[in-house]
Amino acid sequence: MHYTGPVYRPPPEAHTPLLEITYGCSWNKCSFCTMYHGQKFGSSPLEDIKEDLEELSKYFPLDLKRLFLVNGDAFTLSTNKLLEISKLIHDYLPKIECLSAYASIRNIKTKSIDDLEKLKEEGFNDLYIGLETAYDPALKLMKKGYDSKDEYNQLSKLKEIGMDYNALLMLGVAGSGNYKENVNATVDLLNTFKPKIVGPLTTSIAENSHLYKMKTNQEFVEATEREKLNEELLLLEKLEMDDDCYFFGSHPYNLIRFSDNFKNKEKMIKNLKENMDKIDEFKPGLLDSVLPRANL
Repeated sequence: MHYTGPVYRPPPEAHTPLLEITYGCSWNKCSFCTMYHGQKFGSSPLEDIKEDLEELSKYFPLDLKRLFLVNGDAFTLSTNKLLEISKLIHDYLPKIECLSAYASIRNIKTKSIDDLEKLKEEGFNDLYIGLETAYDPALKLMKKGYDSKDEYNQLSKLKEIGMDYNALLMLGVAGSGNYKENVNATVDLLNTFKPKIVGPLTTSIAENSHLYKMKTNQEFVEATEREKLNEELLLLEKLEMDDDCYFFGSHPYNLIRFSDNFKNKEKMIKNLKENMDKIDEFKPGLLDSVLPRANL
């Protein structure tokens, strides 16, 4: 298999084969992210993709139904290019039903309704979208390259054609003192365009990120662990998801890790509150501090 530079995939895709069609990130400007620093963005040669598909077809005979397309910005490719690649995939793996990938509001914006319908017909679905938030001050601070209006406009296109997506969020992304405003804006978006998965991770500040410079210059004040957990609690309380929507809160960066379907929403809320109480009891002061995390 051809893999260029660092390879990332969402935790729920741990058992899904990975096919590289791009490498690096076409944006690579988010304040918090260092995942692809030093890696130039590019698209994989078709010959490499063919070789990888041939290899996958040997390891996974005719029953493979799902592929995850890497790397960090696969959906940025043009519709024609994605359709060309999907034809190859179906030639080698005829049972494939879902082609999942990371996507962004920016690259959905470049595709028309007609484009998205064609892609959905070819199996593109379950896109993982790094929304992070729908709170405009935080979107601007994190240099996402779009605002909440763009989020509403682009997610409405997915809803119109019935393409599923998974919402990736960041607890603490709005900084200290702003979690209620952040949750309210984000919940309004998600309750309007319901995802299959809600996946919150806790904001990490890498030393070689722009966000670290902002923190050093006091342009960004990091939220405490209590604020981040209160944000997650408020998020759970206000979200109105379908019962089978999955809340993936088990990211390694999260202080209290748990995941479940929204049919067990009250159970998750109870679990989170009880664990916060236990931390206060056995590790007093910890929730009012900020714990270091690895680079993102």
